[in-house]
Amino acid sequence: MLKTIQNCNEGLEIQHIDEESFHLFGRVHDNFPKDRLIAKMKDVSIPTEGNVYEPANLRLETAGDKEIIENAYYGGMPVQIGYCVGQNSHLGGLEFHKGSEFNIAVTDMVLLIGHFNDIKGHTFSTEHLRAFFVPEGYVVELFQTTLHLAPCKVSEEGFKTIVILPEGTNTPISHAAAEHDPLLFKKNKWLLSHKDHQRFVSEGAHVGIKGPNVFVNYLMEREGGRQR
Repeated sequence: MLKTIQNCNEGLEIQHIDEESFHLFGRVHDNFPKDRLIAKMKDVSIPTEGNVYEPANLRLETAGDKEIIENAYYGGMPVQIGYCVGQNSHLGGLEFHKGSEFNIAVTDMVLLIGHFNDIKGHTFSTEHLRAFFVPEGYVVELFQTTLHLAPCKVSEEGFKTIVILPEGTNTPISHAAAEHDPLLFKKNKWLLSHKDHQRFVSEGAHVGIKGPNVFVNYLMEREGGRQR
């Protein structure tokens, strides 16, 4: 799959998430308690357009692993377990949080990421953007210094990923809190939007991505051609 995606994106260097170059941004966890969580995602439908993100999902949080994750991976801090599913293929924007984010790849996907230190004057240039292929079943921790957003799909069906974050992240925030930082978009969510992301821009997100709205190509199996 990786070779196919690389061949479809000759202008974008896509590396495997196991590559050493990813170590600056996060780590892969081999023994993470994921099986029951992945099983709960079988009945979650992928929308035909756009993405659906649910910060905390009751079925996932009661699957039996929440306390283990809190104690073993968050030092006893409360977490929320939700999901993101959809048809995304563009960069759109980049966010970061205080605290690591764990992504469990229910399907193959590509992550477009950057590093916090490359934000200059509330602006991030896509020349610093990196792309990593994440195979189905992988558990990836993204450090709090890693800029990221929704994954990109690598098939017509779309993508599914489980998202674990400190409790309360990505929920509504008061105006009094947001006024202290132009990048603060929601609770524990700092966001830089690309100018082409209409929803973010309409909701008042800071337009801080300089460069193209990077697109991840994939091979359309039924037509035998590239999706553009």
